[in-house]
Amino acid sequence: MKPSLLAKLQQLAERLEAVDRLLSAPDATDRMDEFRKLSKERSDLAPVVAGFHDYQRLEADLSAAQDWMNDPELKEFAQEEILRLKTAVEEKDAALQLLLLPKDPNDERNVILEIRAGTGGDESALFSADLLRMYMRFAERNRWQAEILSANASDLGGYKEVIVRIAGNGAYSKLKFESGGHRVQRVPQTETQGRIHTSACTVAVLPEADEVAEVIFSPDELRIDVFRASGAGGQHVNKTESAVRITHLPTGLVAECQDDRSQHKNKERALKVLAARVRDQQMRELHAKEASARKLMIGSGDRSERIRTYNFPQGRITDHRINLTLYKIDAMMDGDLAELTQTLMSEHQAEQLSAMADA
Repeated sequence: MKPSLLAKLQQLAERLEAVDRLLSAPDATDRMDEFRKLSKERSDLAPVVAGFHDYQRLEADLSAAQDWMNDPELKEFAQEEILRLKTAVEEKDAALQLLLLPKDPNDERNVILEIRAGTGGDESALFSADLLRMYMRFAERNRWQAEILSANASDLGGYKEVIVRIAGNGAYSKLKFESGGHRVQRVPQTETQGRIHTSACTVAVLPEADEVAEVIFSPDELRIDVFRASGAGGQHVNKTESAVRITHLPTGLVAECQDDRSQHKNKERALKVLAARVRDQQMRELHAKEASARKLMIGSGDRSERIRTYNFPQGRITDHRINLTLYKIDAMMDGDLAELTQTLMSEHQAEQLSAMADA
């Protein structure tokens, strides 16, 4: 293991001891906010430090086994132990490097997922509906809750735009690589001559903002307009001003919702979407300032970046960022995205490890 990593692990071990002392102090619970922060820090540090102690024990055992090589009676046993322990040390080294990777603070957050039809007219809108179903089924498989916050339906049953809130453990960590352009190649329902058409949709995955601390709107920053909802929804929806459009004046970002009969609920949903968009813009500006020249293999998450092609005639889905092609389009469109998301996460970790090794 690199000396710099060993030094980092030793610092974390010392910090864990300090945190334990603070948590066991008689007045530790007098300041509950500080107590919660320390408890969270301890839960993050504990598995890393435990792995470091395991690594140190393995290194000590390996050193002892190498000393046994000088004893003729123990030499054969020592050779077997050295081989076993070297493998164990290498595995623990790799596991510790993964634990030391910088954690995305958003990984455990809920998600605001936005799907918009792009080039391709009605076919693009129909593909938006297919992507919506794919993500809703993926949410079901992960036992997450999914709720449509806003939908702008097309004439043929697709969506010009649809926004979904997905709530569940690790939702953002598994969905964050879905941002970008999604291209579909297939024969549209409206095609009479059997020709394959290409159309596209864009997907944006935003971590849901913390309602308490992260995005606080002052009243003078918001313009709230109410209006009558358009489209399907029954007499009540169309006769009352239940739809809400909220504009964040400093950024010009807009969110609207008209799907519920209650103006209050529509306002609440629109605020959730707006907060996620404002926070996303703030984080993008911050990352742009901090960005290194080296671009992550899995892509930037730019909405305009084409990340994936869905080829229905050939039954394949290709992710262009990692050159992965899977020939199981039916299963994947039914929400079986585990292999794809895990591969993207693994590639991201490999890129981070490479950057850490070069540091």
